[in-house]
Amino acid sequence: MSLRIIEISAPESALEKIKELSQRYEAIDCWQASRNSWLYKQEDKRVTSRILVDVQNQQDLLDALQRAVSRNEGWRITLIPVEATMPKPEEINAINGNGKFKVQDILRGSVTREELESDMEKGAKVSFDFLLLVFLSSIVAGIGLLQSDVAIIIGAMVIAPLLGPNLALAFGAALGNKELILKAIQTNIIGLGFTLLIAALASLLIPNDAILESTEMMSRTSVGYASIILALASGAAAVLSLTTGVSSALVGVMVAVALMPPAVTLGLTLGNGQMDLAYGAFLLLSTNVVCVNLAAQGIFRLKGIRPRTWYEEKKAKTASRINTLIWLLLLTLLAALIWLKTELGQG
Repeated sequence: MSLRIIEISAPESALEKIKELSQRYEAIDCWQASRNSWLYKQEDKRVTSRILVDVQNQQDLLDALQRAVSRNEGWRITLIPVEATMPKPEEINAINGNGKFKVQDILRGSVTREELESDMEKGAKVSFDFLLLVFLSSIVAGIGLLQSDVAIIIGAMVIAPLLGPNLALAFGAALGNKELILKAIQTNIIGLGFTLLIAALASLLIPNDAILESTEMMSRTSVGYASIILALASGAAAVLSLTTGVSSALVGVMVAVALMPPAVTLGLTLGNGQMDLAYGAFLLLSTNVVCVNLAAQGIFRLKGIRPRTWYEEKKAKTASRINTLIWLLLLTLLAALIWLKTELGQG
């Protein structure tokens, strides 16, 4: 069970509402700081309350609390992760008779929208570290591809930062956050463009035969319908990892395998003027970018990631539909191009 303490600093007049909401959303426990504690009533007359809540109701309770206390000045809500608590939550539920199981709880994640948004904003940010990781992962991936060394390619996948902006783009569409969408698109373009530039420049030092003799690189110049399934699964797994609070390192590797190697292959083949091979790498890269975003968008919606207010949710639904339609159209176009390439190759 994933637990959080929701700490609320708000005027004393909000105490009763906070207690009422904690009961309504079946919080595990709710308490205020001792009246003798400096935390109880601070110099600015705010009162500190804490609510222990599990994964099932934390997002709904958090939204309700924000609606309740945001009418006051000087309020603040802080999320604090909980490693363990005694007595165990199951024991508390048994005592209170609240050990109910709801089918919709299966779809819920253990990470709140606010926590995800913080992670997504970091992933969509262009920084020196981001560019340095792109540079390093491009070099490592290029060496691994040319030597057909899977271990080196996996090393490039581990440090590749291309997961962040793609998931941020899907998350921004799920929330209707135009600013995050534009930032994610910009970061994605910069990341992939920088990768292509590095690979194209490196190709000036690499003979054509080295590319043709690399089995790992040649495998990135052919694309089929299995590639679509791989990218869809990778995107879905990445979002599931994020929303359930599981470490995304392994899933990040899964997504990177669909992005960094074909991007480096595209840059190297373009730099060497091998347009047929470059076209195959371009199809693979484009297909995987589209599929990762489409799958991530679907999982975010399935998990109920949505804005807090009704008005924002209405805008988010529109943005999500437009985003999904665009990705579906692009995927249809790419599937047709894959079919044509396959048929022409056989012919």
